[in-house]
Amino acid sequence: MKRNIRTALLALISAALLTACAVHTHQVGDGAQSGVEMKQKQWYILWGLVPLNEVDSAVLAEGADDYTIRTAKEVDDVLINIFTGYVTIHSRTVTVTK
Repeated sequence: MKRNIRTALLALISAALLTACAVHTHQVGDGAQSGVEMKQKQWYILWGLVPLNEVDSAVLAEGADDYTIRTAKEVDDVLINIFTGYVTIHSRTVTVTK
């Protein structure tokens, strides 16, 4: 019984630590100039197939002509997804740097 618990715990820890991080970076115009960041969570159901909310990077950029968009699964997203993944809800973070 103890061996099964240890094996399950090791598998859970390995799955949490070996989660792949996907980062996409897009540059608009000349890219970030001032270093001011705006962040917003993007939520999906059915393992990322159906978006629950829209994140408009132009709105986050507040009219700037030059900015960088970074979309990633950050540490807090991975922690959230450990619990919400059972009901197929996942998140990622969109960061716009002006």
